[in-house]
Amino acid sequence: MSTDARRTGDAQRMDKIVSSPAEAVADVVDGSSVAIAGFGLAHRFPSSLIMALAELGSKRLTVYCNGLGQPGHPTAHLLAENHQLGKLVASFSARPGVRESEAESQIAAGELDFEVVPQGTLVERMRAGGAGLAAVYTPTAVGTPLAEGKEVRVFGGKPYVLEMAITTDFAFVRGYRGDRLGNIELRGGSRNFNVSFAKAARIAIAEVEEIVEPGEISPDLVDIPGAFVSRVVKSTYVMDTKTLPMRPNRAATSSRTYGGKPALARQDIARRAALLLEDRSYVNLGAGIPNLITNYLGDRGVVLHAENGILDYGSFADVDDFDPDVHDAGGWFVTTKPGTAFFESVTSFEIARSGRLAAVVLGAYQVAGNGDFANWATPEMAGGGIGGAMDLAVGARRVIITMEHCDSAGRPKLVERCTYPITAVGVVDTVVTDLALFRRVQGAFRLEEIARGFSVDEVRALTDMAFEVSPRLAVMQDAFEA
Repeated sequence: MSTDARRTGDAQRMDKIVSSPAEAVADVVDGSSVAIAGFGLAHRFPSSLIMALAELGSKRLTVYCNGLGQPGHPTAHLLAENHQLGKLVASFSARPGVRESEAESQIAAGELDFEVVPQGTLVERMRAGGAGLAAVYTPTAVGTPLAEGKEVRVFGGKPYVLEMAITTDFAFVRGYRGDRLGNIELRGGSRNFNVSFAKAARIAIAEVEEIVEPGEISPDLVDIPGAFVSRVVKSTYVMDTKTLPMRPNRAATSSRTYGGKPALARQDIARRAALLLEDRSYVNLGAGIPNLITNYLGDRGVVLHAENGILDYGSFADVDDFDPDVHDAGGWFVTTKPGTAFFESVTSFEIARSGRLAAVVLGAYQVAGNGDFANWATPEMAGGGIGGAMDLAVGARRVIITMEHCDSAGRPKLVERCTYPITAVGVVDTVVTDLALFRRVQGAFRLEEIARGFSVDEVRALTDMAFEVSPRLAVMQDAFEA
């Protein structure tokens, strides 16, 4: 059979191509539920579909997403700015350093119902819905406010929370290439939520950069099979990646002062924490100070893991030479190297929860003397932002917290009991601050290192939890200046 005849047969058999984003979303009526893929503040959102839905104006939508993205850009946040949302189910409604959003304002005013869901739980609930399952049990969120009112069962001596599967009316996903049969090829670290969201939807609509004929996507490059996709439309919006909004971070060289004396700079906290990681181990680095550890791993063989679906990525990419589909979970563009692997977020959290990670390094608002920590909400937030922290904390073999010793108001972050919503219970092994290094030994924290120029009494005065002092107390800077 000739190529032309084969293409004619395919067209007669099935054609899922629609002419425009407006046509693709035309039946998203008031009250519909829509899962919207996309990662970070603006990475690979299905912006053409989002803008078409904003133009359509459907109201009282229930939107499922990792986060709404950056205000003022064609991310899912556009729907909040357009007052089209009735309920938001997401891992983030707010992010540190990002100006207050319209979504947060609506949540605070009681106009928008918000359900915060850990990132790994969100994709697993979607995966279950797409697989025809009713629910899953997960160790994520046990002992936290998110488990309140939910069934908890013990398997093998360990508690698990029952989480119900999710199915939606629609899913908006963003692909690299798609064909008229609905087969979708994804690219690089942009797989993230696209696969699980598409599978959970009654109608999955894929916005793609290029539409090709059946057969032009190699069978082993099909990431979402056509059976899960109802419509394919060519993207009409191209974001300038050079101006992509990023999560703002304080300068790596910045430092706080205590009693008129400078503490360690943020980069030096990261440098000390880097030395705690095992050579040739799998590690996940959170946003902020943990992310700076990337600069201090050298050739030790540490394999970095990111929640959006990358394993063994390299250093930060040059600002003038990067691949827009290769970024870490903090949204920073990174390099690849021999051995880099890409996958979607379900696989990423299988790695996280199953004990494959030797360590996870996270930031925190508070760490308690019993090993609890809180890092996803503060009292002034109407919602919050969990991201992948809950899943990472319950699965990693070690949890290391890096943070400044006190917050911007001078309040101690090491406390006897957390007063902010807890991320995970009793999991913290080590804390590295700009003043001290603590290890948790037999249920109690022990001060093992102190920043040069500071005394134990000064550290105690800035710490609200009890701690022991090692008889071999060392100087933090000596570890990385040697």
